[in-house]
Amino acid sequence: MVNVVASAGRNGVHDFILLRASAIILVLYTLLLAGFFIVTPTVTFDVWQGFFACNAVKVATGLALLALLAHAKIGVWQVLSDYIKSAFLRATLQYVFSVILLAYLVFGFLIVWGV
Repeated sequence: MVNVVASAGRNGVHDFILLRASAIILVLYTLLLAGFFIVTPTVTFDVWQGFFACNAVKVATGLALLALLAHAKIGVWQVLSDYIKSAFLRATLQYVFSVILLAYLVFGFLIVWGV
């Protein structure tokens, strides 16, 4: 069996499963937020801050951030490998996007756990 080192996961099946799992997590998180807005008649800053002060919401947000990172990493890899033929340019863009995604993850955790 040939190992593909360019893939975001270990192989295509692993990428497929990661994409589907991360999509499910993101849908569940979206439903959590939508449910909050449906149940809460008026959303003020205090209500919003109280919602995110709950540890369960913090954990759900952290999980959603990790799922978003995995989903975007695989998606960017797929798009760049399809449309960018220069290996150097593709590697450079993947690096830039990886740094940006990591920054989103770090700042997301800092913001959510700072509440």
